[in-house]
Amino acid sequence: MGAATAYLHTETDELRGDAERLAHIIMEMQRCFILNLSKELAPGNVSFPQFFLLTYLDLKEVLTMSEIARKMGHTTAAASGLVARLENLGYVMRSHASDDRRKVMVCITPRGSALVRRIREEMICNLMKMMAHLSPGEQKSWLQIYSKIYDYCQNK
Repeated sequence: MGAATAYLHTETDELRGDAERLAHIIMEMQRCFILNLSKELAPGNVSFPQFFLLTYLDLKEVLTMSEIARKMGHTTAAASGLVARLENLGYVMRSHASDDRRKVMVCITPRGSALVRRIREEMICNLMKMMAHLSPGEQKSWLQIYSKIYDYCQNK
Protein backbone atom coordinates (compact mmCIF):
# COMPACT_ATOMS: atom_id res chain seq x y z
CA MET A 1 0.00 0.00 0.00
CA GLY A 2 1.41 3.37 -1.04
CA ALA A 3 1.74 6.38 1.28
CA ALA A 4 -1.21 8.18 -0.38
CA THR A 5 -3.44 5.11 -0.07
CA ALA A 6 -2.44 4.62 3.57
CA TYR A 7 -3.19 8.30 4.28
CA LEU A 8 -6.65 8.04 2.66
CA HIS A 9 -7.35 4.81 4.51
CA THR A 10 -6.35 6.40 7.84
CA GLU A 11 -8.42 9.52 7.04
CA THR A 12 -11.45 7.36 6.18
CA ASP A 13 -11.00 5.33 9.38
CA GLU A 14 -10.82 8.54 11.42
CA LEU A 15 -13.92 9.93 9.69
CA ARG A 16 -15.77 6.68 10.39
CA GLY A 17 -14.69 6.74 14.03
CA ASP A 18 -15.88 10.33 14.36
CA ALA A 19 -19.17 9.43 12.66
CA GLU A 20 -19.65 6.50 15.05
CA ARG A 21 -19.03 8.80 18.03
CA LEU A 22 -21.47 11.38 16.62
CA ALA A 23 -24.07 8.66 16.07
CA HIS A 24 -23.77 7.69 19.74
CA ILE A 25 -23.99 11.35 20.86
CA ILE A 26 -27.01 12.05 18.64
CA MET A 27 -28.81 8.95 19.94
CA GLU A 28 -28.20 10.01 23.55
CA MET A 29 -29.29 13.60 22.84
CA GLN A 30 -32.45 12.37 21.12
CA ARG A 31 -33.18 10.08 24.05
CA CYS A 32 -32.79 13.01 26.44
CA PHE A 33 -34.95 15.34 24.35
CA ILE A 34 -37.56 12.68 23.59
CA LEU A 35 -37.90 11.77 27.26
CA ASN A 36 -38.57 15.41 28.09
CA LEU A 37 -40.91 15.78 25.12
CA SER A 38 -42.75 12.58 26.10
CA LYS A 39 -43.41 13.97 29.57
CA GLU A 40 -44.82 17.14 28.04
CA LEU A 41 -46.96 15.39 25.42
CA ALA A 42 -48.34 12.60 27.65
CA PRO A 43 -50.93 14.76 29.48
CA GLY A 44 -52.44 15.82 26.14
CA ASN A 45 -52.26 12.32 24.64
CA VAL A 46 -50.38 13.67 21.61
CA SER A 47 -47.93 11.46 19.71
CA PHE A 48 -44.64 12.70 18.25
CA PRO A 49 -45.96 12.71 14.65
CA GLN A 50 -49.04 14.61 15.81
CA PHE A 51 -46.89 17.14 17.64
CA PHE A 52 -44.60 17.59 14.63
CA LEU A 53 -47.71 18.20 12.50
CA LEU A 54 -48.95 20.77 15.03
CA THR A 55 -45.61 22.61 14.93
CA TYR A 56 -45.76 22.71 11.15
CA LEU A 57 -49.38 23.92 11.16
CA ASP A 58 -48.44 26.57 13.70
CA LEU A 59 -46.08 28.07 11.09
CA LYS A 60 -48.70 28.07 8.30
CA GLU A 61 -52.21 29.48 8.18
CA VAL A 62 -53.95 26.59 6.44
CA LEU A 63 -52.78 23.35 4.79
CA THR A 64 -54.57 20.86 2.59
CA MET A 65 -54.58 17.18 3.48
CA SER A 66 -52.31 16.56 0.47
CA GLU A 67 -49.79 19.10 1.74
CA ILE A 68 -49.89 17.52 5.20
CA ALA A 69 -49.37 14.03 3.75
CA ARG A 70 -46.41 15.25 1.68
CA LYS A 71 -44.81 17.10 4.61
CA MET A 72 -45.25 14.16 6.98
CA GLY A 73 -44.18 11.56 4.41
CA HIS A 74 -47.50 9.71 4.81
CA THR A 75 -50.36 8.71 2.58
CA THR A 76 -53.38 11.00 2.58
CA ALA A 77 -55.29 8.33 4.52
CA ALA A 78 -52.61 8.22 7.24
CA ALA A 79 -52.53 12.02 7.37
CA SER A 80 -56.32 11.99 7.79
CA GLY A 81 -55.91 9.73 10.82
CA LEU A 82 -53.38 12.11 12.39
CA VAL A 83 -55.65 15.08 11.75
CA ALA A 84 -58.76 13.29 13.05
CA ARG A 85 -57.09 12.55 16.39
CA LEU A 86 -55.88 16.15 16.72
CA GLU A 87 -59.32 17.42 15.78
CA ASN A 88 -60.92 15.22 18.47
CA LEU A 89 -58.51 16.74 21.00
CA GLY A 90 -59.43 20.27 19.87
CA TYR A 91 -55.98 21.10 18.48
CA VAL A 92 -56.95 21.50 14.80
CA MET A 93 -60.03 22.25 12.71
CA ARG A 94 -60.97 20.92 9.32
CA SER A 95 -63.04 22.72 6.72
CA HIS A 96 -63.71 22.53 3.01
CA ALA A 97 -62.20 24.93 0.49
CA SER A 98 -64.75 27.44 -0.76
CA ASP A 99 -63.74 26.86 -4.39
CA ASP A 100 -63.64 23.03 -4.19
CA ARG A 101 -65.68 21.19 -1.56
CA ARG A 102 -63.57 18.05 -2.11
CA LYS A 103 -60.45 19.84 -0.85
CA VAL A 104 -60.08 19.52 2.94
CA MET A 105 -58.30 22.39 4.64
CA VAL A 106 -56.70 22.07 8.10
CA CYS A 107 -55.73 24.84 10.50
CA ILE A 108 -54.44 24.85 14.07
CA THR A 109 -56.74 26.08 16.84
CA PRO A 110 -55.72 28.50 19.60
CA ARG A 111 -55.56 25.47 21.91
CA GLY A 112 -53.16 23.72 19.52
CA SER A 113 -51.00 26.84 19.22
CA ALA A 114 -50.89 27.12 23.02
CA LEU A 115 -49.65 23.51 23.29
CA VAL A 116 -46.92 24.16 20.69
CA ARG A 117 -45.84 27.38 22.46
CA ARG A 118 -45.74 25.69 25.88
CA ILE A 119 -43.65 22.75 24.68
CA ARG A 120 -41.38 24.96 22.57
CA GLU A 121 -40.76 27.13 25.66
CA GLU A 122 -39.87 24.01 27.68
CA MET A 123 -37.43 22.97 24.95
CA ILE A 124 -35.85 26.43 24.93
CA CYS A 125 -35.40 26.31 28.70
CA ASN A 126 -33.75 22.88 28.47
CA LEU A 127 -31.44 24.06 25.68
CA MET A 128 -30.46 27.13 27.69
CA LYS A 129 -29.46 24.85 30.58
CA MET A 130 -27.28 22.81 28.21
CA MET A 131 -25.79 25.89 26.59
CA ALA A 132 -24.80 27.24 30.00
CA HIS A 133 -22.17 24.46 30.04
CA LEU A 134 -20.55 25.94 26.91
CA SER A 135 -18.47 29.06 26.44
CA PRO A 136 -20.06 31.86 24.39
CA GLY A 137 -17.85 30.88 21.44
CA GLU A 138 -18.91 27.23 21.72
CA GLN A 139 -22.55 28.30 21.88
CA LYS A 140 -22.18 30.25 18.61
CA SER A 141 -20.29 27.35 17.00
CA TRP A 142 -23.01 24.90 18.04
CA LEU A 143 -25.66 27.13 16.50
CA GLN A 144 -23.65 27.53 13.28
CA ILE A 145 -23.08 23.78 12.96
CA TYR A 146 -26.71 22.91 13.70
CA SER A 147 -27.83 25.58 11.21
CA LYS A 148 -25.76 23.90 8.49
CA ILE A 149 -27.17 20.48 9.42
CA TYR A 150 -30.69 21.93 9.40
CA ASP A 151 -30.14 23.42 5.93
CA TYR A 152 -28.87 20.04 4.70
CA CYS A 153 -31.94 18.28 6.11
CA GLN A 154 -34.30 20.84 4.55
CA ASN A 155 -32.85 20.10 1.12
CA LYS A 156 -33.48 16.36 1.45
